[in-house]
Amino acid sequence: MRTPVIRAEPGGIDHTDARKAERHPRVPFGGGTLVPMTAAEPVQYPPYGDYEADCPARMAVDLFANSWLPVVVYLLRDGPQRHSELLTGAGGISQKMLTQTLRRMERMTLVRRRRYAEAPPRVEYELTEAGRDLLVPIYALGAWVDRHGPAVTTAMYGEPPG
Repeated sequence: MRTPVIRAEPGGIDHTDARKAERHPRVPFGGGTLVPMTAAEPVQYPPYGDYEADCPARMAVDLFANSWLPVVVYLLRDGPQRHSELLTGAGGISQKMLTQTLRRMERMTLVRRRRYAEAPPRVEYELTEAGRDLLVPIYALGAWVDRHGPAVTTAMYGEPPG
């Protein structure tokens, strides 16, 4: 028997806990509805060049290579937040690294920075459509970790205390 894979379907609203997706597969979230599958469905792309380095999947890997980018996307899942709220929510990220991550995400059109003409000045960050679509693989990875994380942790570090 194959392990179920989580796939997104269009439509739906925010889903705040990836673990619920496995227990309640039809719970809606920002990018669609999680539904169980028996295997990952391959996607056909047009030819992308002579080298594997030209593969469009590299962009996805590059997005997740920045360890803070998925964290910031996840923090913004419920709507706009200020820099200080993101700094508190992320835990462990420096102010400089958060600023760099947000600027990078803004250049990549994943977040929108909104400045308000107030005293003191106020700035909020919110996900764009492309940023919200990143929640799909983030939730899928969360479901994978919920299912396989304990076994991987045990394999890496030995038996868990208990």
